[in-house]
Amino acid sequence: MDSLITAAARALGAGDPLGALKRVALRDDAPALALRGIAMAQLGDLERAKALLKAAGKAFHAREAVARARCVVAEAEIALVSRDLSWQPEALATAQRELEAQGDRANAAHAANLAARRLLLIGRVDEAERILAQLDLQQLPPASVAVHQLVTAGIAMRRVQTEPAHAAFDRALGAAQQAGIHSLVAEIEADARVLNEPAARLIGGGGERALTLAGVEQVLASGALVVDATRNVVRQAGVVVHLATRPVLFALLRALAEAWPRDVSRAQLVAEAFRGKEADESHRARLRVEMGRLRSELVGIAEINATMAGFTLAPVAAREVVVLAPPVEDQHAGVLALLADGEAWASSALALALGTSPRTVQRALEQLAEAGKVQSFGRGRALRWITPPVPGFPTALLLPGPLPGD
Repeated sequence: MDSLITAAARALGAGDPLGALKRVALRDDAPALALRGIAMAQLGDLERAKALLKAAGKAFHAREAVARARCVVAEAEIALVSRDLSWQPEALATAQRELEAQGDRANAAHAANLAARRLLLIGRVDEAERILAQLDLQQLPPASVAVHQLVTAGIAMRRVQTEPAHAAFDRALGAAQQAGIHSLVAEIEADARVLNEPAARLIGGGGERALTLAGVEQVLASGALVVDATRNVVRQAGVVVHLATRPVLFALLRALAEAWPRDVSRAQLVAEAFRGKEADESHRARLRVEMGRLRSELVGIAEINATMAGFTLAPVAAREVVVLAPPVEDQHAGVLALLADGEAWASSALALALGTSPRTVQRALEQLAEAGKVQSFGRGRALRWITPPVPGFPTALLLPGPLPGD
């Protein structure tokens, strides 16, 4: 490898894309194309970067398997940054194995980190953790250690484990500073600030207050009966009752929980759950049926008692009932929570992350766009969606993946 290619590679490794381009901008050989592609990616021109890396991958000889594998890893990183989650993880896994076989531990680790970050984005937290566990941090350069710890912190946040998240962010920041990559330091500092932002609202006792992720962790460990409106579940002492597919039952339960220990009138329950203006006899009959179904779901953790005016919630073992609500109530809160990371998402990637159909996501984006909450740019397969900062977002509680007890 000639001296200009070596110098450009070192510049990229230090986070200096302009320095790299000064050395290879006018060259069209395969190594120069690859380095130019990585430099353009670091400068934010992702479309040009993808084109250059594809050209580089084709230009390398079939015997240059390591160079081709590195191009695959770089393309995967661009896809991840541009939130195009449709790229094939099998290609990245193949490239990782090739790099490991040839002794390129740094790039093999980078491939593993990318695979873990993709899995974390779509909520497959356990799989992401298994990939990270296979890496030996003692054998990795500081930049790879920083990204590894950044993903580790993300996993801890999804599981509402704030102390491990803080520790992982600290390790990530130290490694990034050791590597001297300022953009990575800035990314880690920005992600770590989420731990100090509102993650949810606690409703109970006639009032409400904002909670950070640490506050949410304390509530979940308190032994209280928690009606969790971020996932539409009920939690108490390790027992989780899922009501995400029973919206009427959850609406009734939330109304009872917010009023606890007082009762809720039948008219109010009808309005909350059935959107009825008046509680006529048909509404009352349906309310009795739905309350019977809710009693069956809550056996062992809470009872529902009829009163003269309506119904009241009575926990079996818990001393307190609280509601854990998103910081901002919105019909499409999950979409907004994903877009709040500041990246431009494809609608197909949003659908994959949320585990729903592309058409459902597209309808949500159209409604959010009409309300001025999201914006799009590009056309066809290059169409991407972004959102301006929304007060109260992001929150790990609205992102895909398991929470404690799930």
